[in-house]
Amino acid sequence: MSKLLKLLANRYGEQKVDGLRNTPAAEALNPVLETILAHCSVRAFRPDALPAGTVELLTAAAQSAPSSSNLQTWSVIAVEDEGRRQRLSALVGNQAQVREAPLVLAWLADLSRLRGIADDRDEQAEGLRYLDTFLMAVIDAALAAQNVVTAAESLGLGTVYIGALRNQPEAVARELNTGAGVFPVFGLCIGVPDLAKSAAVKPRLSQRSVLYREQYAPTQTREVVAAYDEIMKAFYGSQQLPPRAWSAHSVARLRGPDSLKGRDRLREALAGQGFELL
Repeated sequence: MSKLLKLLANRYGEQKVDGLRNTPAAEALNPVLETILAHCSVRAFRPDALPAGTVELLTAAAQSAPSSSNLQTWSVIAVEDEGRRQRLSALVGNQAQVREAPLVLAWLADLSRLRGIADDRDEQAEGLRYLDTFLMAVIDAALAAQNVVTAAESLGLGTVYIGALRNQPEAVARELNTGAGVFPVFGLCIGVPDLAKSAAVKPRLSQRSVLYREQYAPTQTREVVAAYDEIMKAFYGSQQLPPRAWSAHSVARLRGPDSLKGRDRLREALAGQGFELL
């Protein structure tokens, strides 16, 4: 089996990779693809400081991502201070990686820059009030952050996203000193992985569940989900974690407001930060 097919087998938790075996694409491995396909979330970091210039290099990678209409509606806060990382950890469910990683990036949907430009020019900017503009800022931030993930991992660093930055958004906004028109949408921990603690590629759903041709035509069956549940049980067992089915985990995560861990208040929090979302 080629190296690429081995990477794909790890990604799907099985040897069979539909549509790729014995095709020209099966031999198309390059360093970029290898970095992307080998991605795994790292939740244990060594205390080593990152080399000087790392934040600036990663920011350049972020700014190399596409931006809708080149409006550049995101910003990022590099959090390196140990005390601030401790406080942020307390706000996101006491996640140890936020305390341990030498760098935490807080990604912001930032419409304040464009609002300031419009005000300076004495121009109207009613478009900033609409849902699509906020959605554009979130998408742009996500695209930029994923560039950083790939760049960081190509440098031998580990990464993990922190969606729980939205659990207590007002408190996070106060800690990060973000004002009207700025909203922290997620965090990203970056550091040198602690190799003494395991981090493995987590299998994903079969492509049969996510890839369609020409039009949306879901073919997901109970059998496909059941097979993936078994793959995930085996994965968790290999990580010395309680084996659990993906389907059960996913339904529990979305059962009701309480399972959203504070994010059920997102509309209210956004309004408090000056987002009208018409």
